[in-house]
Amino acid sequence: MTEQTKPPLVNTSCFMEQQFPVAKVSMESYKERKAGNGQTLTGLGKWWGRKPLVLVRASLLGLLLPATDNPEKDRDIFLKLMTMDPEGLWRRKSRSIPTNRLLDELLVLSPGIQRRFLDPAVSTDKSRLRHLTSDEREELQRLVFDRMSYSEKLPYCDRPEQMDGPSEEAWNEINTHLGTHAASLPELVEELGQSRFGHHPRVGDAFCGGGSIPFETARLGCDAYGSDLNPVAALLTWASLNIVGGGEEVVKSVETAQEQVYEAVDRQITEWGIEHNSLGWRADIFLYCIEVQDPESGWWIPLAPGWVIAASKNVFAKLVPDEKNKCYEIEIVEGASEDELEAAKEGTVRNSRLFPPHGGPSTPIEVMRRTMRMWENQDIVPRSDDVFRERLYCIRWVETFIDERGREQSRRHYRAPNIEDIKRESKAIGLLQERFNEWQEKGYIPSRRIEPGAKTDEPIRTRGWTYWHHLFNARQLLLLGLLAQEGAKLRDSRQQAAFLLGIGRASDWNSRLARWNPTPGKECIVQTYGNQALNTLYNYGCSGLTYLKAPFSLRLVLAQCFESTVTAQDARITSQNCDMWVTDPPYGDAVNYHELTEFYLAWYEKALPKLFPSWYVDSKRALAVQGSNENFRRSMVDCYRRLAEKMPDNGLQIVMFTHQDAAVWADLTMILWAAGLRVTAAWTIATETDSALKQGNYVQGTVLLVLRKRIETESLFLDEITHQVEAEVRRQLDTMLALEDNSDPNFGDADYQLAAYAAALRVLTSQPIEEIDPVREILRPRSQNETRPVEHLIRNAVKIACDHLVPRGLDPSLWKRLSSLERFYLKGLEVESHGEYRNGVYQELARGFGAADYTDLLASAQANETRLKSAGEMGRRLLSGEGFGASLVRQCLFAIHQVVKSDETSAGLNWLKTEIPDYWDQRERTIQTLDYLARLRHVSAMTAWQKDGHAAALLAGAVRNDHV
Repeated sequence: MTEQTKPPLVNTSCFMEQQFPVAKVSMESYKERKAGNGQTLTGLGKWWGRKPLVLVRASLLGLLLPATDNPEKDRDIFLKLMTMDPEGLWRRKSRSIPTNRLLDELLVLSPGIQRRFLDPAVSTDKSRLRHLTSDEREELQRLVFDRMSYSEKLPYCDRPEQMDGPSEEAWNEINTHLGTHAASLPELVEELGQSRFGHHPRVGDAFCGGGSIPFETARLGCDAYGSDLNPVAALLTWASLNIVGGGEEVVKSVETAQEQVYEAVDRQITEWGIEHNSLGWRADIFLYCIEVQDPESGWWIPLAPGWVIAASKNVFAKLVPDEKNKCYEIEIVEGASEDELEAAKEGTVRNSRLFPPHGGPSTPIEVMRRTMRMWENQDIVPRSDDVFRERLYCIRWVETFIDERGREQSRRHYRAPNIEDIKRESKAIGLLQERFNEWQEKGYIPSRRIEPGAKTDEPIRTRGWTYWHHLFNARQLLLLGLLAQEGAKLRDSRQQAAFLLGIGRASDWNSRLARWNPTPGKECIVQTYGNQALNTLYNYGCSGLTYLKAPFSLRLVLAQCFESTVTAQDARITSQNCDMWVTDPPYGDAVNYHELTEFYLAWYEKALPKLFPSWYVDSKRALAVQGSNENFRRSMVDCYRRLAEKMPDNGLQIVMFTHQDAAVWADLTMILWAAGLRVTAAWTIATETDSALKQGNYVQGTVLLVLRKRIETESLFLDEITHQVEAEVRRQLDTMLALEDNSDPNFGDADYQLAAYAAALRVLTSQPIEEIDPVREILRPRSQNETRPVEHLIRNAVKIACDHLVPRGLDPSLWKRLSSLERFYLKGLEVESHGEYRNGVYQELARGFGAADYTDLLASAQANETRLKSAGEMGRRLLSGEGFGASLVRQCLFAIHQVVKSDETSAGLNWLKTEIPDYWDQRERTIQTLDYLARLRHVSAMTAWQKDGHAAALLAGAVRNDHV
């Protein structure tokens, strides 16, 4: 596009530097994550931690939109652009609200409205709605939809990315407020870019990973640049922009090519006859297990953690002893009894120990590995004298037939391999051996060695596999090699890239590391990278071609992307100039991307350089930015210094990361500070689904730091900084509170804690500090319990926030007189009432209040289940001594417990009058405390407070009516 010379608005704040509707964006991000494989880019292939597209879109618009002197209108316009306003949500509504919900809502509306929709002569639930016209049905849906909260509406709505943007009416309002003339998001982006930067906006991501940021950037109409040190990430990003974002014609071309490759391989497999039996059935799953010789008895034992094959079909593998040969035959039993199936759940290997079915002592598997050999390149199957042998023990056959109505149907059969099946297995091995050398030379199957590493040591150590092709058996290599051979005939670059990703997906779902899942209704193969490791297995699933079709064929969604550039390049040497950088760096990340992606690079080694001659096919382990030591911090400074150099003085950056520990924030502060950047805002968005929370206090959100170049050169002293931090924290919190909507919140409790961090960072990174050299501070070694000045200032910011945020309904004068543990307890109850159960949030509250012994007040400290004890749960505990035990809040809690226990208000009143020093002077504070606790009975989620809250209300009344 032609660049203009409109003067850039160097000092104009953007919307995201002033506000961001984090609650709504969080809900939308969570909805997108919950879509699983229905997400737009997941169909391209495996990547760890793609950011939700709605989060990227919101961030980019947040950077481009100007902040005006009307913040409420700014927010309204932002929500319209995101179709997150009431009208936008109604336009996104694509599913009907069920009749039961409609009836529930109608019953609380006025009689006049009820008469319009309900039949008074009918009393049964679903029939109570009278016969409605289509217009009336639409009116009723809208009536109930408008009464729902934002989160309740979302299940009935499409995602923002699935819409074509705001309505025509919304555009009129948007243009009036912004002074623009747009009718689409790309047109608006063009105008806002011209206004802010003087030309079409350029947005870059130097850690592009799975491609979410460049993809959504290009779809919005910006010139997108994506790069990553890892070529697997670069390929995924290129495909997102040029295949998914290539439009309908490209998607159809790629799908046609995939189908042609699949059909050609299908013909060859059928001709060879290695997946069909004499009955005409076709195998879609082959199950294999490892065998080892028991050192105690000399028997060969098949290994599996369990022998259930298909729980919903009552299928299991039965081990039948062969006394003569000291081994076990494996029979496949269909229609087993419940007792048989239950017994089959116990396998021959448990906790890495061999348990012989015939009895005898167990043996650690590690003992057997001591004599294990390292495999060589030519090894395809284990040798006869290997410690670990391998056997095919079950085949799932698919029988197709025509039913009595002339329709094609299918049924599945699980069978143990017979003599003919063993012959077909031998034939598959022979076919691969005939082609092995040629296919390795041409790159159709891997030929690379496995380089030792934190994750790649596992297959070497546990199986002796030294080359990547050892992670695949003969059938898997033959099938994948055939696909690769046929795909090599493609000439169109998009088809070639799609084919490569298809091979990557297929290899992920068809390796010796692909687990068989026997769960009822889910009898399936689980991909190699079900987690972030290369875990070897005792039994595994192998795909037939028909089963592999789904993972090989990319699931493509239609989209249209604009100008983009993608390359494999180190962020430290990027040469691209961008107005805005939006990055999700591997900050303190435990994912070893460089090692894990070598699994895919082994398959891409020969084809990728032909497709992208300037790219390398190397994970660049030595250059990978990872860890948390000084080398990592130096790398991060180098990366972000380079990105700062490659943006204009009025440029903007967003850094996404997922840590909420003050020490981590202090590290990141120093890194960005040393890179010449300053923080202007920070927001946290919930991006993780429930399934990602597993065990431990996992982070549920992504922190977005908004950054600009640091231009100020005049230095400050640390003692000057302290007062500025306090003022900035209070200003930030007051701004957020003024924008809050109690009926439809924009912020959660954790967001106010985070805002304190952000406010501190804004001050700390705005100009040099005399006592601190950020580069030297980053690179020097740290002692274990050291608290650095920057970390101290950040922690102090949270304390200021905690003091400033008086719980709603509590008198500020009472709040000021409470002890640290009393404040923690009362504020913690407010946090709990909002449905916040993350342990980290309560930890930060405790730090902020200086409540060192807060754990005694917790009813549960489990991850994502953290909550405080109610009055009844606390009972007589913590009732004596100094501190919290002697506090007013604690006496009120025990008095409430007395009322519940005795069912007499007088019991609680007498306790208060006896135990509270200067009771009459403290009477007003006591009433305020009891009133606050009484409100908890109205919070449905706080079940432990239903009785206690009612008792608190009765007790508050008794104290009020008590007179000298």
